[in-house]
Amino acid sequence: MPWADLVAVAGVALATSALVGCLGVIALLALRRVSLVVQVCVLVLVAIAAVTASMVAVANEMYLSEHDLTVAIAVAVISGLVSLLLVAVLGVLIARSARRLSDAARRIGAGERIESTGARATNELNRLAEELVTTSAKLAESREHEERTEASRRELVAWISHDLRTPLAGIRAMAEALEDGIAPDPARYHRQIRQQVDRLSGMVDDLFELSKIDSDALHLSPEEVSLPDIVSDAVAELRPASKGRDIRVDPLPAQDLVVMADPRELSRAIGNLLMNAIQHTPQGTPITVGVGTLDDRAVVSVTDSGGGIDADDLDRVFEPAWRGSRARTPAVGDGAGAGAGLGLAIVKGIMIAHGGEVTVRNIPGGCRFELLLPREASIGS
Repeated sequence: MPWADLVAVAGVALATSALVGCLGVIALLALRRVSLVVQVCVLVLVAIAAVTASMVAVANEMYLSEHDLTVAIAVAVISGLVSLLLVAVLGVLIARSARRLSDAARRIGAGERIESTGARATNELNRLAEELVTTSAKLAESREHEERTEASRRELVAWISHDLRTPLAGIRAMAEALEDGIAPDPARYHRQIRQQVDRLSGMVDDLFELSKIDSDALHLSPEEVSLPDIVSDAVAELRPASKGRDIRVDPLPAQDLVVMADPRELSRAIGNLLMNAIQHTPQGTPITVGVGTLDDRAVVSVTDSGGGIDADDLDRVFEPAWRGSRARTPAVGDGAGAGAGLGLAIVKGIMIAHGGEVTVRNIPGGCRFELLLPREASIGS
């Protein structure tokens, strides 16, 4: 065929296809709210119509004989119908997968955790299904964490309310006895009131510290500190409160172990671990404090003989208001009360602020807490 005729045929086909394509666009816009299967079928029908109309237009220009036109149209229609059937099948599969993905998204929104969506139409939909499953797992974990946190907060409020009410009631009763002049030993009453006020002050300090940790408002003043000195000072400070319990300090490192830390907050973390050990260690059993290194981190360990912690509770040890279970052997009647259950939560917050961590594990007869501190400065502000 001469080039001039070929260009003429191409122009006629282009014009005819463009006209049919415009009509197809209008039809698709009118059907934009219907099923994807219908839209894909319309698209295939538009393609068949464009081919057929182009051949008819070319035949009218005398470039095709009547016989050739009939053959071409028959081939185009048959091929188009087969293509339409295949496209319809594919569209049904895609639509079904899309409905499954939509149902999975709705279930995720309702709080359900899904393991599979059942969508298997195309690679893209498969990846989307995998992302939905992953998102569902993350949302479920987030909801579980939020529920645990909320339950912990409710438990904390209940414990704090109880712990505040008890010393306040005692202070009120002793104050009334002193006011009415019926206190048999006023000096002892004054001393007990001061002790109860100190206890309340400590609880308020713990609440304030925990609120700073939860709101990321705990600002540290890091400096180079000797870890053995911090440990020795913390042990010496708490010996009077140990009620005669034997607090042992393992042989300290021959070389001074220096870390970058806030000395006040680090002392508080070590003191909280020691007080926790004192509260749960029976009389006559030792509490051992050690200092050492593990890889590139400094370690402070506190080992008690409090009977250990239930395996189910190990993950909850550092939650606010956690007070242990019957696996522990709390000290009763010696003045070392269980407290508000904030000490270990504060320890965890302080260690995170220092770029370290706190761990706990059971050992025969008790448990071992470890503070892991980086040797280099990696403290968040």
